[in-house]
Amino acid sequence: MILLDSARRRELRAAAHHLHPVVSIAAKGLTEAVLVEIERALQAHELIKVKTAGADRTQREEWMTQICARLQCAPVQHIGNLLVLWRARREEPLCEQLRAPASEAPAASANDKTAQGKSARAFAARARRTARMARAKTLAERSQRRGIKHSSPQH
Repeated sequence: MILLDSARRRELRAAAHHLHPVVSIAAKGLTEAVLVEIERALQAHELIKVKTAGADRTQREEWMTQICARLQCAPVQHIGNLLVLWRARREEPLCEQLRAPASEAPAASANDKTAQGKSARAFAARARRTARMARAKTLAERSQRRGIKHSSPQH
């Protein structure tokens, strides 16, 4: 388990505030398949939220401890039904060691995008860029239909 100082933990809590849960622990509890998914999410995003359902506080704390011990990640926050976890991206993910049986999860190839993953910040920046480009294109098409030509101001 990775231990974080209070300043780093505060930074990670602030960064995790806008994130949505990427993995859920439901009725079957903390299974090997759930651990594999948490490992993949940590490898892809580094900072993740895990949603728990139908468990009391002591059970959620136990799951947090088990996850952190098995995946060598740091517990950032446990608030309500959400667990926030962090681990720096690795060269070699633990997925190979934790892999569920072949019938449950497909084998990952050497050039699997999940292993190379992008951070949540990079994903959000790309989404904003794409939305901006789509808005500009829509405005240009609308202006063209109306016959409005945009020109630079003349001095």
